[in-house]
Amino acid sequence: MEKPPHIAIVPSPGMGHLIPLVEFAKKLTAQHNLSATFIIPNEGPLSHSQSEFLDSLPNAINYTLLPPVNFDDLPQDAKIETRISLMVTRSVTALHATISSMMADKNVVALFVDLFGTDAFDVAVGLGVPRYLFFPAAAMTLSLCLHLPKLDQMVSCEYRDVPDPIQIPGCIPVYGKDLLDPLQDRSNDAYKWVLHNVKRYFMADGIVVNSFKGLESGAIEALQQVEPDKPPVYPVGPLIQSWSVQSNKGVNESSCLKWLDDQPSGSVLYICFGSGGSLSSEQFTELAMGLEMSEQRFIWVVRKPNDKVADATYLNSHGDEGTFDFLPKTFLERTKNRGLVVLNWAPQAQILSYSSTGGFLTHCGWNSILETIVLGVPMIAWPLYAEQKMNALMLTEGLKVAMRAKLNESGIVDRSEIVRVIKALSKGDEGKAIRVRIKELKEAALSALRKDGCSTKTLDQLVSKLINKI
Repeated sequence: MEKPPHIAIVPSPGMGHLIPLVEFAKKLTAQHNLSATFIIPNEGPLSHSQSEFLDSLPNAINYTLLPPVNFDDLPQDAKIETRISLMVTRSVTALHATISSMMADKNVVALFVDLFGTDAFDVAVGLGVPRYLFFPAAAMTLSLCLHLPKLDQMVSCEYRDVPDPIQIPGCIPVYGKDLLDPLQDRSNDAYKWVLHNVKRYFMADGIVVNSFKGLESGAIEALQQVEPDKPPVYPVGPLIQSWSVQSNKGVNESSCLKWLDDQPSGSVLYICFGSGGSLSSEQFTELAMGLEMSEQRFIWVVRKPNDKVADATYLNSHGDEGTFDFLPKTFLERTKNRGLVVLNWAPQAQILSYSSTGGFLTHCGWNSILETIVLGVPMIAWPLYAEQKMNALMLTEGLKVAMRAKLNESGIVDRSEIVRVIKALSKGDEGKAIRVRIKELKEAALSALRKDGCSTKTLDQLVSKLINKI
């Protein structure tokens, strides 16, 4: 009797990449009776949050850590894209041994890697295992990646110096300065590694993307056009983290939700810049003063400004200890009747689901965007890094479900601009139109995930291909 199908998954170590891949694996195991093993390259011990998250996986999903790689030869300023790509490259021998051993007692039907892990495809080829790419970002970003080898040939200067917007297949045009961070310096190794990986995307037997047709119809249609050597693309989103596996952070969780219970419907602006986002001291002060001047109710998840030295108290991983000495003097006292400031972490999905939450000032990370769309909350876009400027353009100019906080000549969003966008979102005509459109997108997201929805059917097609090893 043939053993049940099993998939091997090689993720990037960051939580933003790990969460959607785990949600994808959960769907495969719960709905299609597959099992999965996460095989994790690393450069040392996992963080507390990573270990806690992986230890909460259901029984059908397990994980194993590869031996840590050594980066002593890398310069101190090596970018994250270089480090993650090399983490996989330098783990190929160990990965081969792990999957080879796994195949002795499991029916391994596919290897999935994420966007920086394509050197692992060589292992799959050597072992005769079908290979797939899981793309945790927008279909727009995937369309840019698949177009990048052509763009690299067509453009000789830096992309930010191209005078006209760059046309990405199926997407709104984007100026070069707004493309992914690692594309901003073509002489840096990070650019070379991105180009190396995206050229290898074409080796995949298929590409799974965490998006859906109701959200990115143009990009997905372009991606699904049949072309020689282009892998089929499977949009199976929105895959978002289920609340039950979010770590319970005790004081922060109960204080946030209890506070929201007492606020009027649609009155609260939630502000969070993601797990990796931080602001300068100057920008931090402007945001605080803008919030105060707006008289808006708010929950603000804060981290120490990126130009301040973090201290041991602040770094408490549970966010239930620490000082707010980096906030403007007496800010907490002056805003105590309409605002709540929390350190490090808040239960984002629960906050966004509350009827008292009326908006989200977001860094435009893709996981946060999908969560916000599923819960139907209008946004203020404040992108910081990675592909977030592209996401912000999609939200504001493409989908029109967000307002953009504009930088001044010094590269700062000043307090008057913060007041402007907050008031426009909460009270203006543009805010009303955004609320109508985000409700429509919420319904499209829920429709995609229903039993007969487009994302559910797409996942069924993919599983059929995996099980039959087509």
